[in-house]
Amino acid sequence: MGIEENKAVILRMYEFLNERNLDAYIERMALDCVIHTNIGDITREEEAQGGFFIAFPDVTNTIDNIVAEGDEVAFQVTHRGTHTGEFLGIAPTGKQIKMTNTAIYRIFDGKVVEGSSTLDMLGLFQQMGVLPPLDKIVK
Repeated sequence: MGIEENKAVILRMYEFLNERNLDAYIERMALDCVIHTNIGDITREEEAQGGFFIAFPDVTNTIDNIVAEGDEVAFQVTHRGTHTGEFLGIAPTGKQIKMTNTAIYRIFDGKVVEGSSTLDMLGLFQQMGVLPPLDKIVK
């Protein structure tokens, strides 16, 4: 596949997430796909995304930047939603969140076969009120 087709795979995956079509999103990933993240490796993407939808049922995903070279696609996504369900053991806060995710996914034959993703968990926890804002920590 070419660069534009590889970018289209990622763009379509996030359209599926915004449509709450988790099955179609997962179908774009190889069965043995692993996404390496700063909070651990994800081998069951449906569980990770499903849990996020429970915690933030109104989440929307916006791809802010996307570039590709060869079989790799780098992109930055902004996730926005309301924390109304339990997330990583944290009770619902009702707070609005905005989290950035920067990722590089490798595409083969129209499917994601491997990826690396860095999530702004510090910012997320601060927005949820479980950690103090940075200006309260650093003086």
